[in-house]
Amino acid sequence: MNKTLTKAEIVDAIYEQVDMNRAEIKSHVESLLEIMKESIKKDHALLISGFGKFEAYDKKARKGRNPQTSKSITLPPRKVVVFRLSRKFRSELNGNSE
Repeated sequence: MNKTLTKAEIVDAIYEQVDMNRAEIKSHVESLLEIMKESIKKDHALLISGFGKFEAYDKKARKGRNPQTSKSITLPPRKVVVFRLSRKFRSELNGNSE
């Protein structure tokens, strides 16, 4: 089973590498995540070189079906976020060297 990296584990990993207290690091991590969320909310693409790109886009309303009752329903429009790996990171992930 895959393990999920938590925000607390990110703070701990940074704490081991720098000379700051955990509260300061947590504040910086929170600030970074808030900047990222606000950027995506404003429909801006978020590009992190060497890592990937987050993009938000609107999905139109569509027809669906309730699997329990087989009744037709209309699913409302919504926003979705997609993430695309950078070519460099995808290559690293797949064990290829560039």
